[in-house]
Amino acid sequence: MDDSAPDLAWETLDTDIDYRCPGFDVRRDEVRFPDGETDGFHYVDEPPAVVVLPLTPDGDIVVIDEWRQAVGRVNRGIPAGTMEPEDERAGNAEGGATDDAIERAAARELAEETGYEADAFERLTTVEPTNGMANAVHHHVLATGCEPTAERELDHNESIAVETMPYDDLLAAVVDDELRDGRAVTAVLWYELLHR
Repeated sequence: MDDSAPDLAWETLDTDIDYRCPGFDVRRDEVRFPDGETDGFHYVDEPPAVVVLPLTPDGDIVVIDEWRQAVGRVNRGIPAGTMEPEDERAGNAEGGATDDAIERAAARELAEETGYEADAFERLTTVEPTNGMANAVHHHVLATGCEPTAERELDHNESIAVETMPYDDLLAAVVDDELRDGRAVTAVLWYELLHR
């Protein structure tokens, strides 16, 4: 951050959860702005998540089609899910997730949503996709050598179909603005930057 910039930090005076639901909470912070004024700020409070870009030995991508109620349609994407408390306990002293914790969560989500298991995992990037309204952190992971050797274990509120497709077809969907899932788009673009 530029040292010549004015102090932009807000001071959190108090915090409380206004609403709890499965998967996330809505939190309200009482904050003081740099000019001394105070106000409330609401945001979505949710645990970190993993997003998995699964490649088969033939170089195809394992994709999922999933109903997304918020947008009222089936969404093409890739496996993703919340890190569990046992993953978070494996984090580092600063509260961040270790590579081992991220890999464990990625392997679990890949198996549960698709029935695939991977030979290896590699972190692509970590992003805060909506940090103006949520404290979400998404760890994007490349999974290679994926084979359908696991049992799927979908949550009660997941409607997911699984298939494979050529990687270049998924990349074309990103470039042609046909793939709407931001998590999948981010994973594909990072894979392109790092590996192609």
